[in-house]
Amino acid sequence: MAYKIAFKKSVAKDLKKIDPPEIEKIFHKIESDLIAKADSLPELQGKFSGLRKFRVGNYRVIFTIIDETILILRIQHRKDVYR
Repeated sequence: MAYKIAFKKSVAKDLKKIDPPEIEKIFHKIESDLIAKADSLPELQGKFSGLRKFRVGNYRVIFTIIDETILILRIQHRKDVYR
C-alpha cells in the first residue's frame, strides 16, 4: 500500500537537535523503507500502545498510521525518544 507522509509540528523541534547529515539519512530511509513496510514494523507497548517505531541507526522514528497517511510524531535519539 502506498502511504503519504505527514509530520507533526513538534518534529521540527526534534530535528534541530540532530546533525544535518543524520537528518538527510533519516529522511532517505523514511522515503525508501518506511513507506514500503510501515504495516510490518513493531507496535509499541504500554503508554505508547497504538504507535509504531522505525529504526534508523541510533535514531527512532515514532509514527502512527491513519487511513492512508503515516503521521510521524517524533524523531529522536534512542536514549531520549521514550521519555
